[in-house]
Amino acid sequence: MNTDVLITAGIDVGSSAVKTAIVRHPPDSPPEAIALRTDRIRRRELRKVIDESNAAALEQAGLSRNDVAYVASTGEGELVDFRRGHFYGMTTHARGAVFLMPSVRAVLDVGALHARALRVDERSRVLAYRMTNQCASGSGQFLENVARYLGVTLDEVGPLSCQATDPQQVSSICAVLAETDVINMVSRGISTADILRGIHLSMAGRYVKLLQAVGAEGDVLITGGLAADEGLAGALRDRANAERLAITVRTHPQSIHAGALGAALWGGFRHDVLSKRARLSA
Repeated sequence: MNTDVLITAGIDVGSSAVKTAIVRHPPDSPPEAIALRTDRIRRRELRKVIDESNAAALEQAGLSRNDVAYVASTGEGELVDFRRGHFYGMTTHARGAVFLMPSVRAVLDVGALHARALRVDERSRVLAYRMTNQCASGSGQFLENVARYLGVTLDEVGPLSCQATDPQQVSSICAVLAETDVINMVSRGISTADILRGIHLSMAGRYVKLLQAVGAEGDVLITGGLAADEGLAGALRDRANAERLAITVRTHPQSIHAGALGAALWGGFRHDVLSKRARLSA
């Protein structure tokens, strides 16, 4: 390996999945992601999932642990025993989002237990943020529970939602009561597509309020576990247009890895700072 090239790793430990990113930092060009992993926890021992995800990402990049100068964690990262540093999720998602799409000036991070809206600047500094609470029916875990009840996979949720012709919106903000609404819809013969589209519109309504609260304008990138849900992205665009918000909802193929990428990028920054301090004190 070229010793002049800094390699960092970012590990984003979520409630349902572990995301790992390996980033190369060439001395005279922008950083680049050279390996990305998403590993579902699925009731497995979390430390084992973390170790396996990191090992698989390193193998994908053709590297060993000794090649990585700095490992940074984010999310519930206290179980990453080999980390050198930890960064708060807001800062890593902001940094990862701007890395993926430099025009982004707001981020909507939709995770398993909550969603948060961030207004950021061109340097990925968080200027304002708002979060949902854990009991709201606007989370990834709620959508996963509904998908399981309806007998569809999460990968099928987005495409099915886009096929809806008569969406049936969920009225409650309580996840338990919202799931009861879904059961009632099924008993009334409402199609799976219309139920899912209604849920997406309900979730999008909450997210639009978060974006309004932080004063979001311009490009908004969806990150987190539901970033690849095309039905949710479409519903969010519809809600934003209905509210006449001056935003453009964006998605990116690597959005789910924004937190891990941000951790790896901040890890590179911190490594450089520590290295400079060491040289000055030598």
